[in-house]
Amino acid sequence: MAALPLKRPLRVMFIHQNFPGQYAHLAPAMAQREGVQVWCVGEKPGYEAPGVTYIPYGPPKGAGEQTHRYLRPFEGSLRRGQHLANALVKARDAGVRPDIIVCHPGWGEGLFLKDVFPQARTLFYWEFFYNAIGQDLGFDPAQPVTLDDAARVRVLNSAQLVSLQVADWGVSPTRWQWSRYPAWARRRITVLHEGVDTDRCAPRAGAVFRTPEGREFRRGDPVISYVARNLEPYRGFPSFMRALPRIQRERPDLHTVIVGGNEVSYGKKPPDAEHWKAKMLEEVGAQLDLSRIHFTGRVAHDALHDLFRVTRAHVYLTYPFVLSWSMLEAMACGALVVGSDTPPVSEAIRHGHNGLLVPFFDPDALARTVLAAVADPGAHAPLAEAGRRSVIDRYDLKTICLPRQIELLETIAAGGEPAPEPDAGRW
Repeated sequence: MAALPLKRPLRVMFIHQNFPGQYAHLAPAMAQREGVQVWCVGEKPGYEAPGVTYIPYGPPKGAGEQTHRYLRPFEGSLRRGQHLANALVKARDAGVRPDIIVCHPGWGEGLFLKDVFPQARTLFYWEFFYNAIGQDLGFDPAQPVTLDDAARVRVLNSAQLVSLQVADWGVSPTRWQWSRYPAWARRRITVLHEGVDTDRCAPRAGAVFRTPEGREFRRGDPVISYVARNLEPYRGFPSFMRALPRIQRERPDLHTVIVGGNEVSYGKKPPDAEHWKAKMLEEVGAQLDLSRIHFTGRVAHDALHDLFRVTRAHVYLTYPFVLSWSMLEAMACGALVVGSDTPPVSEAIRHGHNGLLVPFFDPDALARTVLAAVADPGAHAPLAEAGRRSVIDRYDLKTICLPRQIELLETIAAGGEPAPEPDAGRW
């Protein structure tokens, strides 16, 4: 990065619809740096951190029912962006003057920041650019892409395209997610993950995971795990459930812990069931011993880490989409990850080196792989150890990601620009 003198005091504003989001570590770290003033902005009240002034902007109105359905997400983003801009005008009139604004623009917050603070530099978090081919849409052969789908997705990027115009620079967490953006945009985006706290996410002797009904699992117990914010096709829940009958038949002592809610984060509800858990239990439930399957709902973050510490194999499946924090945290906690051979999973895991990869739509291959891992944990321990090392080497919060984030932020604030990412590579 170009080294430019940084003026002090430096005034930084962080914005995220669900604050802190990706700024859980960076915002407090900046607030502790000498001569740095930090404001944090989010929809909901209640965020607190030393040295931070928090500004909640409250929920905006959504899109109108008469709006063309392609345009409803864009209208929702416009309303949110306008609502936030009005709140920031009040803050500006009260003396708030950021030198740099760090923002996740995915919900529209980035649209009008330059109109409120024209002198501020902007550093945006580019998480996912939608395309009709080559990623989540059309990945499932049972859901072919129609012209209506392709047109809707093209319009879905509207708010991002406007925000790209006003961003001085950006970051994407993985190289594959970066590669989804247009070539002209990638030249101003750095690949930089938000980082994993590998001190907190680490193996721990004596770890215990307790299910809601009181069942306890410890290291060495025959238990496997699956985790998603919500149980749905985007995160491979149907494939996982279809693998369980064989896994249970061949290992009658094995327990399975399934963490996740029954709402929809991505995609749609099943048309003929209340949620995907109900749908899959209707399909395969008669073949399962449900007394050995523990649906926990969502659990506390520390409890999740304990699950990763005791599981013999952690299954992480995803469409080609956003990479979940949980996968890297599982690896950092010492879990052997059995992941889908899809990007960006295959960017972090090399099969047979630091984890295992299976075809997303092959429950039998998933079952075979999990059964082999459960049967001989000692033989697979080096893979789990290599998984943790790879997270430390590439994604460690304190030694790699956070220092680079601070350096990037201060470079952009000073008017500099880092070198563009090279376009050569797997994607």
